[in-house]
Amino acid sequence: MRKSKAEKAETRKHIVEVASQMFKSQGIGATGVGEIMVAAGLTHSAFYRHFESKDELVAEASTASISVFVEAAEAALAKGPDAFVKYLQDYLSSKYRDDEMGGCPVAQTGSELALADAPIRQGVSDALERLMEMALSLTDGSADAEAETIFTMSALVGAITVSRLINNPRLSEHIIDVVQRRVANQPAAPKKEPRAVSKTRRPLARA
Repeated sequence: MRKSKAEKAETRKHIVEVASQMFKSQGIGATGVGEIMVAAGLTHSAFYRHFESKDELVAEASTASISVFVEAAEAALAKGPDAFVKYLQDYLSSKYRDDEMGGCPVAQTGSELALADAPIRQGVSDALERLMEMALSLTDGSADAEAETIFTMSALVGAITVSRLINNPRLSEHIIDVVQRRVANQPAAPKKEPRAVSKTRRPLARA
């Protein structure tokens, strides 16, 4: 019996969710389509009823994964500057480093996505710009504030990535602690109530 559109959409969503977790825990290249479908409780052949290629699944799974971060950031931003900074600090934790919170798609698959074609990583690219725009909305919007925002957002991902690579547990924790305390002192420009953040894409970098 043919599935309804709603059932097919739900199955596709399930595949994306399973793939998202597997890509983050095992790596994109190391995770095969057949393996994903088995984990999703489906047959390998069913994959092509939902996706044209693995690249399409990678793009959708990566976008879905980072969208969780964007939605959480938007909710924090709506509560004010302190809540948003707290959200950034919470990201810098052993729970994210150790995948207890589902893992960070940028820290865990960023190196692979960076080598992918632009359309595959477009969703992640848009989400990262969105996160930086939200952080920038809490500043005076100056060039210095933009530079500090870019530094801070890059430091967040960098801290998690490096702390995951370090075998020394004490140093790994220290890296997270150092960057977390640094973020607590941000932004450099005076904090204020967030300015409206446009949904329309705009370049962050100034000429």
